[in-house]
Amino acid sequence: MSVTAAKGFVASGVVAGLKSTGLPDVALVVNRGRSAAAAGVFTSNRSKANPVIWSQQVLADGAARAVILNSGGANCFTGAFGFQTTHSTAETVAEALDVSAGDVVVCSTGLIGVGDQVFRDKVLAGSRAAASELSPDGGLAAASAIMTTDTHPKQAVVQGDGWSVGGMAKGAGMLAPGLATMLVVLTTDADLPSGALDAALREATRVTFDRLDSDGCMSTNDTVVLLASAESGVTPTQADFARAVTALCADLARQLQGDAEGASHDITVEVMGAETEDDAVDVGRSLARSNLLMAAVFGNDPNWGRVLAAIGTTNAVFDPYDVDVSFNGVRLCAKGAPDRPVTDVDMTPRALHILLDLHAGPATATILTNDLTHDYVHENSAYSS
Repeated sequence: MSVTAAKGFVASGVVAGLKSTGLPDVALVVNRGRSAAAAGVFTSNRSKANPVIWSQQVLADGAARAVILNSGGANCFTGAFGFQTTHSTAETVAEALDVSAGDVVVCSTGLIGVGDQVFRDKVLAGSRAAASELSPDGGLAAASAIMTTDTHPKQAVVQGDGWSVGGMAKGAGMLAPGLATMLVVLTTDADLPSGALDAALREATRVTFDRLDSDGCMSTNDTVVLLASAESGVTPTQADFARAVTALCADLARQLQGDAEGASHDITVEVMGAETEDDAVDVGRSLARSNLLMAAVFGNDPNWGRVLAAIGTTNAVFDPYDVDVSFNGVRLCAKGAPDRPVTDVDMTPRALHILLDLHAGPATATILTNDLTHDYVHENSAYSS
C-alpha cells in the first residue's frame, strides 16, 4: 500500500486528461488522523514552480491535511495565472475535504510553461474526482498517477515498533536535487510534532535524495512532503524515527536511480579517505557530472583516467598522485598510477561500484548516478513533442 500503509491515510489516482496517453494524471493523499503535523523540503533551484511557492507557504506552520499532485504539466513560468491555478487547486481540494486551503500542499510535474485555461480546468476537475475516489487501498493508483517518463510506480514501506512510514515517489530525469528530488510523499502514523518530522526529513534527504545525481539537472518542482497522523498512538524516539525515514528515502532514491531515463548502468560512487564529508560529496558529484566518464561507462570502459581528471576540478583536499580508484572491486589505479589491467573488470552487469580512496582523512560519502546513453539523449530531445 505504501503511502497508505500508515494508519489514517487514504489516497487516489484518477484520469483528468492532462496526459496524451490517457493514463491517470492526478493523485491525492489525505491525512484523516488526529494530527495534521507535516514537514517538507523543496528544490533549491531559484527558478521555482508555482506549486513550490504555494506549498512552502502551506508548510510554514508545520501542518497539512492533504497533498494534491498532477503530472502532465509543471505549472512553472506560467505567470500570475499559474499561481492562481495552484491556489484554485488547493481551494477545490479543501472544499471537497472540508479543510482549509492553507492545509493543502500542491505538487505538479511535467513540461515547464504549460498552464493555460484548459490545463486549469482539467486539474480542477481531476482534483474533485480524486477527492471522490479516496481509499485506504489507493496508494498504488496515486503512485501511478504522478509518473511522467517513469516506467513504473515507486513505493516503499518501513515498519517501526507499532508504527510505520510509507511513501511514493516519481522521477526519472532531472535528478540532481538540492534538498529534495522530484515529487515524494511520505506518511507516518507515529505521534510526533512537526519539528521532529522536519529534523528527521532533512537528515534523511541530506544523505539520500540529495546524493542522487543522475544527470546534473535540477528540477523547478522538487518536493518531499512528510505527513503524520498520530493514529498509531506511538511516539518513537527521534533516533528510531530518523532511521526509519532515512531507510525509506534510501529505498525510494534507489528506485529513482534504477528508473533513470535511458540508463544502462546504476552507478554507486563511494568516496573514502576525504578530509571532510563535504569534500567527499564534491568529489563524488564531480564523477556523476562527468559526461566523459558516464559515456565511458555506457561503453563498458573502466576509464579510470577520466575519474582522476574529474576529481581534479574540485576544491577538495587531496593529492592526485595519492589516490586509489577501483571499479567493481578491482583496483585499477594505486597512488595515481596503473595497478591492474582494465580488462580485469567486468562492466557488463547493470550495477557498477566505483570506489575512490583519497587518503586525505576519515570522511566518506556515497553518490548515486547513471551512465549517459543514446536513449537518454533521444528521450530528452523529443520530450516536449
